[in-house]
Amino acid sequence: MELYVTEISKYVITLFLFLYTLEAFIALAKKNEEKRKGLYIRQIICMFSVQIACFVQILARTGKARYAFFFAFQIIVFASVITLFYLIYPDGNKLIINNCCMLLMIGMIILTRLSYDKAIKQFFIITASFIVGFFVPELIFRFNFLKKFTWIYAGVGIVLIGIVLILGATTNGSKIAYTIAGITFQPSEFVKIVFIFYLAAALYQAEGLFELFLISVIAAAHVIILVLSKDLGSALIFFVIYLALIYISTENIGYLGAGLAAGIIASVLAYNLFSHIRVRVQAFLDPFSDIEKTGYQLSQSLFGISSGCWFGLGLYGGSPKSIPYVEQDFIFSAIAEELGVIFAVLMALICVSTFIMMMMEGYYIRDRFYRLIITGGAVAYIFQTFLTIGGGAKFIPLTGVTLPLVSYGGTSVLVSIILIMIAEGICMIRQDEIYEAREKRRKKLEANRRRQEQRYERPVQNTER
Repeated sequence: MELYVTEISKYVITLFLFLYTLEAFIALAKKNEEKRKGLYIRQIICMFSVQIACFVQILARTGKARYAFFFAFQIIVFASVITLFYLIYPDGNKLIINNCCMLLMIGMIILTRLSYDKAIKQFFIITASFIVGFFVPELIFRFNFLKKFTWIYAGVGIVLIGIVLILGATTNGSKIAYTIAGITFQPSEFVKIVFIFYLAAALYQAEGLFELFLISVIAAAHVIILVLSKDLGSALIFFVIYLALIYISTENIGYLGAGLAAGIIASVLAYNLFSHIRVRVQAFLDPFSDIEKTGYQLSQSLFGISSGCWFGLGLYGGSPKSIPYVEQDFIFSAIAEELGVIFAVLMALICVSTFIMMMMEGYYIRDRFYRLIITGGAVAYIFQTFLTIGGGAKFIPLTGVTLPLVSYGGTSVLVSIILIMIAEGICMIRQDEIYEAREKRRKKLEANRRRQEQRYERPVQNTER
């Protein structure tokens, strides 16, 4: 019986995720939220169908009742998040919040399989993050003065990552976190949002070449501090955010080319300065040459992806725990092994649809500050996704960053949810712009109609004698 349930559920899971992903890309072709209503309902059905099918497989494999209770709590929380968001923020972009919940569900499913204790912890972090995050869209929508704090953003960002450089604990050769009152923080994740706000505010106010030079110096200070902390994955993300926003703001291809050239030079210098980068590059080039040491992580990741085939080995059917740090850095490989390569690719496409929708919202919004915020967030999100998936699949060297919304990690999940909620607040601002434009058109048409009536109105002659 267990075998039949596992085998059938594999195809059911993939089918429902395929339908969900298809609806996500159909939504991109729809012009407004009104035309996407039915699509969102179908997405929600597919979303919970994937979760139910996965937990049926988990229960069939383990036979433990605790997973049923855990699954019930997840259903309640995610259903509440979606329902409350739809009610409280009707002008928000529902594809973005749907995708956010879908990716979080996938993360919870694979974490439950890998480590029940870590899954419980992650679930509480997700719940707390949504409680905090629900206030963010309203704050973004109401507080128009956020664009005035340029140098505060710069100072806060440099101080936070500077503290890590000085006081942070070294983990795997890098200083990426510090602990306060028993709680560990990874400040570079928080600073990523502050950095985007800094660049958006500074570029919004920039008027000449000197301002762009000063912006570049402050941005370089962030990146250099991260490099000195050996947090090279975060340094690369910050650099790409800077490049993207400079180009979006100025539309100058020369600045983009100069930035890419500087990035190539910096990469060569980093390769020569840091031994662990040379180790990662060598593991990328030939992970099987030293499979027991430097190439162990990547080779195990590749074995896992290849053994999963199209529809996976089923939850608890593979051995993803053989990959060190699988919950953080190699979550994509674990998903591909047990849920299948098709499932993993569909999950990546959901990430892509989120990125495209955020970029579309940024393209259409008139306020330049908020355009830079949402596009910067979109670039940060998709590039980090690319680094994680590309590193685990041997497309690029490993960088040691997490897969947003899917990987295990408290700071990463909290910041990713806040980033999504910031995007939702900006979507509300764009909707407000649409309402204002409609009202202006209505008033203009009304004024034209009145002028036309006055033009053709004949004066009444007095016939009394």
